[in-house]
Amino acid sequence: MPAFHCPPLPSSFRHALRATALGLGGCLLAATSFAQQPVNIRPVAHQEQPPPAVHQLPPQGQLAPPQPHAGLALEQLEQMALHNNPSLGRAHAQVQIAKGTWVQVGLPPNPSVGYSGQQLGSNGLAEQHGVYVTQEIVRGGKLNLNRQAAAHEVARAEQELVAQQYRVLTDVRTAYYRVLIAQRQIDLTTDIARMYSQALDTTNKLLKAQEISRLDLLDAQLDLENARVALQNAQYSHSSAWRSLTAVLGQPDFQPQPLAGDVTVAAKKLNYQEMLQRMLTASPEIAAAASEIERARWAYQRALVEHKGNVNLQALYNWQDNGIGGRPDGALIVDMPIPIWNKNQGGIVKAQGEVTVAEHKMALLELDIQQRLAPVFERYESSANQVERMQGTILKLAQENVDLSRKAYQAGEQTYLEMLDAQRKYSNAHSMYLDALRDLRLAEAEMEGFLLQNSLQAK
Repeated sequence: MPAFHCPPLPSSFRHALRATALGLGGCLLAATSFAQQPVNIRPVAHQEQPPPAVHQLPPQGQLAPPQPHAGLALEQLEQMALHNNPSLGRAHAQVQIAKGTWVQVGLPPNPSVGYSGQQLGSNGLAEQHGVYVTQEIVRGGKLNLNRQAAAHEVARAEQELVAQQYRVLTDVRTAYYRVLIAQRQIDLTTDIARMYSQALDTTNKLLKAQEISRLDLLDAQLDLENARVALQNAQYSHSSAWRSLTAVLGQPDFQPQPLAGDVTVAAKKLNYQEMLQRMLTASPEIAAAASEIERARWAYQRALVEHKGNVNLQALYNWQDNGIGGRPDGALIVDMPIPIWNKNQGGIVKAQGEVTVAEHKMALLELDIQQRLAPVFERYESSANQVERMQGTILKLAQENVDLSRKAYQAGEQTYLEMLDAQRKYSNAHSMYLDALRDLRLAEAEMEGFLLQNSLQAK
């Protein structure tokens, strides 16, 4: 932010008053749904590899293009966060875990080999020495079904990674705008405090000249004290916003420095229904929930074939047989469980229930997104309307009010107290303008990030 310089106080009382009003105006201007359904299992083509994520890395830095002056741009901060925020490393590890599970659940059982000795201790009369191999043969396509279910678990983990990326970017953007607004508030309140200090000096001189009453002096003192409080609070807000920004960047010791950007750009023209439709079709939360439904459906298919027992095959070869005949021989054993009592009835019911739960979670998520969007969009509409009215009318009226009040006081048509009140209204208008700008940018950032935020909260 550029520094603002106000003119020094002239010696003449009347000229001092005029300079105070003009300086205040100039400095302030410069600072400114799924229903209940029976389980419907939809087969999916066999997949040899886990499916790729539906979403790619979300676009960055589209809300506030950086200005030419020096400072960190929003895009730079986003890249820093994407490289250093520990929550993203954890999300990447969750994807790795899911991929490892996908590999493992599709592997067939290993064969085993061993030695077989019979009639040992018969002094070599009937001893048999052999080697055997056993192999479990998985039936019912269980390994493929395992892979299908695990593939959708991989897809879900990848969507949660994308969702976490959006959380990080939203946190960066909201902290970035808070820092920018806080800096503008510091500039504004610094100049307001300086001008009220000059006004107080003028008031003291006017009181000594018996041109105003002590009531005017007390009012000027109150204005100055309130301005000093507002300045200190703005500095606290800036420090807090910077600490929040460095936390989400994953660099808590990152020292404060200027940021490039313009928070006064025109608001985006957004429509509620279009925004809601975007949330319900493109949100990574929705994509993750859809993957969970498919995973549950494949798990249900897997439960249906659980009762098909695996075949256990054992082949034995005796290379030494000291019994009758004394020639090598062998044996073959095949066994398979008979599903008489246990047909995985409970497992099937459980898997069917998990499909229903996943479908209802999707319906709940859709309603939850709508519920979360409503207050954010209301905040966007209100702040966008306020910013537009401020920029188009209110700030101009406040400026004109200050100018006319100063002229009226100089003409003896207003009291000094009334002129100070006009200045107070002017400063309040600019403070409200900055608050509306902050609410507007935060609402836009939240909707740009699919309402995903709070990336550092443990889950």
